[in-house]
Amino acid sequence: MINLFNTHIENLSVHRVGNKSRNEAIFLSEQPYGLNDEIVPLLKEYFFKPFRDKEENYFQFAHDVHLDYHDMYTLATEIFNNPGAVHEVSKKITKHLFEQSNHPHIKNGEVYIAYLTNVSIDNNVTDAIGVFKSEIKTDFLQFEERGTNLELLLQQGINLNKLDKGCLIFNYKKEEGYKILTIDSNRYDARYWLEHFLSVDAFQDENFMTKKYMKFVQDFAKDVVLPAEDKKEEVMFMNRSVNYFAKNDEFEETNFLNEVLDNPDLIPEFKHYKTERAPKYSIEDVTTFPIANAAVTDARKKIKNIINLDTNIQIKLDFVNPESAEKFVEKGWDEEKQMYYYLVYFNKEQKS
Repeated sequence: MINLFNTHIENLSVHRVGNKSRNEAIFLSEQPYGLNDEIVPLLKEYFFKPFRDKEENYFQFAHDVHLDYHDMYTLATEIFNNPGAVHEVSKKITKHLFEQSNHPHIKNGEVYIAYLTNVSIDNNVTDAIGVFKSEIKTDFLQFEERGTNLELLLQQGINLNKLDKGCLIFNYKKEEGYKILTIDSNRYDARYWLEHFLSVDAFQDENFMTKKYMKFVQDFAKDVVLPAEDKKEEVMFMNRSVNYFAKNDEFEETNFLNEVLDNPDLIPEFKHYKTERAPKYSIEDVTTFPIANAAVTDARKKIKNIINLDTNIQIKLDFVNPESAEKFVEKGWDEEKQMYYYLVYFNKEQKS
């Protein structure tokens, strides 16, 4: 979890990169930008708002040989080791971004490189580097009095409500390649920012593992449990799975299967499905890991607990009290109507 509420912009450098394939130039400012009390709050909202609204999927710098050969990792380390050199290193970062700007779809734009202090991540206060890029220009009107008339002047600028690209590199987990958050609003070339410029992989912490494994379990429910059983059992299987993650601090696969799979015949199916699909979720050799509570909460919100019937009726099952559906909902077949039915037991109707 991150908290940017008390974060301070210590230093800001502003440069511009063009597109190399169109022979556009690079412009490097000689001095850092002179921050003032009027513009700092606007910049903080412009830079940080996308990360507050975004689900926290962390990345880390990655290299096939060693991180010491990774351009952005070494430049970030240079700044963290000597914050006074941030402006000179910001020029190197901008040149590195310029070298990756070869695809004809890549837009030119301004690059903002900020040194940030008092950043909170995982309950640790540290520093961070922010690299942001604005690309899309917006038309706006200015007004000027000329004699007895008010003239309209059409100008272009950036919209402070939408950051096009950005990343936060936290001075945290250096040995793993630093913890990084990134956004890309204009994904005309998805590889440009994430792969070519940053060159990152997913940060495989407990948050990552919990999300990936729960997504894998959800797909297993849809692809295997539903065809083998029915919609109710698919929902109840996911219900039991979510509750397992919610009540345990550590995931252990054997215990999980024994607890959530009512039908023992599905255990071999689960293992076979995992063997086939594990690379998609990065869980090939994963059988135990610490469970991240925040990831469970996020996943629970996305899991549907509703049975939709072709008679325009919905049955909503309770994820908080799953035993109710087990005890009081039965599925059957009506020979006379040649239709399935759900039988629901209750004592009295609750007032809404």
